[in-house]
Amino acid sequence: MNLQAVMSCGGVRAHPCYISGRGLTRKGQGRPVVCMVTSVNRISTWDIQEGVLTWVSPVQQVGIKLLTTLPELHIAITVDIQSTIKLWDCHNSEALATSNLESPCKLLKAVFTKDGPIVLAGDTLGNLYIFRIPDLHLISKLNVFQCSINELSCSPQKKWIFLNRKHLHILPKVFYMDSLLRTSEFSAPVSTILKFSLCQRAFWTPRMEDRITLMSIRRTRKITKFITFDMKLKDIQNKITVKEQFVASFSVPDNMGRPKWFGVSGKDVIVCSTGSSLLLFNIKGVYLQTIMYYTDWILRLWMDPIYVIVTFNNGSLIVYSWEERCRQLNRCYHLQSRRRLPQQSFINKTLCDDVSIIRVMTTHSIPSFLMAYILTSDLLN
Repeated sequence: MNLQAVMSCGGVRAHPCYISGRGLTRKGQGRPVVCMVTSVNRISTWDIQEGVLTWVSPVQQVGIKLLTTLPELHIAITVDIQSTIKLWDCHNSEALATSNLESPCKLLKAVFTKDGPIVLAGDTLGNLYIFRIPDLHLISKLNVFQCSINELSCSPQKKWIFLNRKHLHILPKVFYMDSLLRTSEFSAPVSTILKFSLCQRAFWTPRMEDRITLMSIRRTRKITKFITFDMKLKDIQNKITVKEQFVASFSVPDNMGRPKWFGVSGKDVIVCSTGSSLLLFNIKGVYLQTIMYYTDWILRLWMDPIYVIVTFNNGSLIVYSWEERCRQLNRCYHLQSRRRLPQQSFINKTLCDDVSIIRVMTTHSIPSFLMAYILTSDLLN
């Protein structure tokens, strides 16, 4: 059981994104490829296994601000500081399409829906834009909040879009995707407001398209609360509406710490980090498991329907798999950092595809640093 360090790269100006498949698999195949902003005004792709540059874009006239990818089509999308969106196939020298936002972009995401691939973008004025891939034709635009959107996430099969602004007096919203893509069939966007204030994070339940869990932190009382809703469509007098249905909620006891990161399994199990421990509950708050680390501090959690990756402040990480029968986590392997992290460093992102794991480390100086690892044996059997 081994992870082999195969690549380290400095000069990363924006968070890398996989352009190959996503999620660890038990029989991962294919070559891991990442796309990243490697200078202020150009992007490149790297074969992680070989540690070689495979493509680089021409130098752009203005700096690149955000990057996302759509691995299913092997494409990348960028937004620059002048709010110009560009689509790249990571083979040709020039962008395949361009478009523009009215104000600076805050969020960028590409997804594959049943109606085809799209780009979702949120700006500083609280507008949500949806562009068609590959020509970046504007499908729809709507104003969600009176200020910028902090969080955007889609349900597993892209039926719903969750949008949030982390503010005491602004409640999160969920939109029905079809009403935004098929505007001729709907008189207005179909949405609902989730009555849950101070929402910090949200997570759609894997394999349960309509279920979402939200977490709030009331800092004055130091109370962390989780709440779960199911989205329900209704047809009333030939008009489709959506309404959230309350499923369950609970608060984490004060003596168990204050969760920061969380995720949900396909079996309705919530896993959350509280500094030096992982806590597991079902969505009704029934306690299931605690995993203590004592000397290590958790920086990030990454989750998919099968695995949980925990990243620590010392540069190490642990990969767990879900135990289907007992609804607990089973430890798969532990990756120790081979080098001591510099002072004032911070690992701010961990991602994986079928056969690799990448981590992005930020230091007191810019740019960031990328570390990549390849699965070198059948670790996940």
